[in-house]
Amino acid sequence: MHEELNQFVRNDVWTLVPRPTHTNIIGTKWIFKNKTDENGNITFNKARLVAQGYTQVEGIDYDETFAPVARLESIRILLSVKSIFLNGFIQEEVYIEQPKGFVNPTFPDHVYKLKKALYGLKQAPRAWYNRLTSYLNDHGFV
Repeated sequence: MHEELNQFVRNDVWTLVPRPTHTNIIGTKWIFKNKTDENGNITFNKARLVAQGYTQVEGIDYDETFAPVARLESIRILLSVKSIFLNGFIQEEVYIEQPKGFVNPTFPDHVYKLKKALYGLKQAPRAWYNRLTSYLNDHGFV
């Protein structure tokens, strides 16, 4: 969990801000998964913080949803690029609660204002797709 949150800090995903009034604040939750090797032995535990996107309000937190369709060639490129696209920039003002167990003791009533998309947000697929497309264009893949 600490590793996941440190990655958010390194990638400048959010900013801790005072809780705005009259704004939808989206909750967060932790998703845990055991990663295994080819023999089925657990090699490490993965924690991922995701936004509770089902609480988003259309027209306020997002304008539209998006589901990109990938070709086999695109999948191969993605595997070589790894996580370059995992934090696409978002255009909307989106606020999320501080993760449970990791509330800032100095500012317990503050929330995070997102600069980049998190898993679970309605606009995350479009943000990631736009970032990936930009990366591929800039590096001559397309």
